[in-house]
Amino acid sequence: MQTTPSATAATSPESAAYTPTDRTIPTRSRERASYDRETVHAILDEAYVCHLGFVRDGAPVVLPTLYGRVGDRLYVHGSTGSRPLRMADAAASQGQDQGQEQKQDPGLQVCLTVTHVDGLVLARSAFHHSINYRSVVVHGTAHPVTDPEEKRAALDALVDHVVPGRAADSRPANAKELAATAVLRLDLDEVSAKARTGGPNDDAEDMDLPYWSGVVPLRRTHGDLIPSADLAPGIEAPDYLSAL
Repeated sequence: MQTTPSATAATSPESAAYTPTDRTIPTRSRERASYDRETVHAILDEAYVCHLGFVRDGAPVVLPTLYGRVGDRLYVHGSTGSRPLRMADAAASQGQDQGQEQKQDPGLQVCLTVTHVDGLVLARSAFHHSINYRSVVVHGTAHPVTDPEEKRAALDALVDHVVPGRAADSRPANAKELAATAVLRLDLDEVSAKARTGGPNDDAEDMDLPYWSGVVPLRRTHGDLIPSADLAPGIEAPDYLSAL
């Protein structure tokens, strides 16, 4: 992913790994967990959509949305009317109304996840069927981005996360569009990756059963480009699309 230098990045220690916490240590298959920074970033950078979880009126809500990474910080896209953005703004306003000593934006408690499915694992027994996957789970406090410069940089990062190089090759958002668009900032602090690889884990007593077992690999591919019907003659596809 191409990061945007002008975006405000979270400061983090020069460490190759995130520090495990009670919320990031799995209760099952702990050997599959990783806190390696490069591993976490690679999984995040390869996906297009994250799932953002939060609590609204005492009930859990999970929404799919676009995001982008700049260093150890995620930016999550939304409209000014979306529930998590309205809740984050409400929390910020409430914090500012509670006096000078509590003026800091309290933010919105969230859990963000990203998952890749790399293979279907077929075992001889139904019980041992599984999938090969790579996932990241982030716990933290999301804050609305209000600084105009950071907001523009965050939106560039969101566009470049989907197609690297596209932000510089498109019209920037105007004032009306910026006002209608909201962005949440979430620092990568409490974060873990988890992955499964390899074949099925069949029981020894099932090895002689007459059922096929193995892995069906899954891969993401990009199809042929489909130009817009109203694309002006002579406008060729940019070179950066060939890298997808």
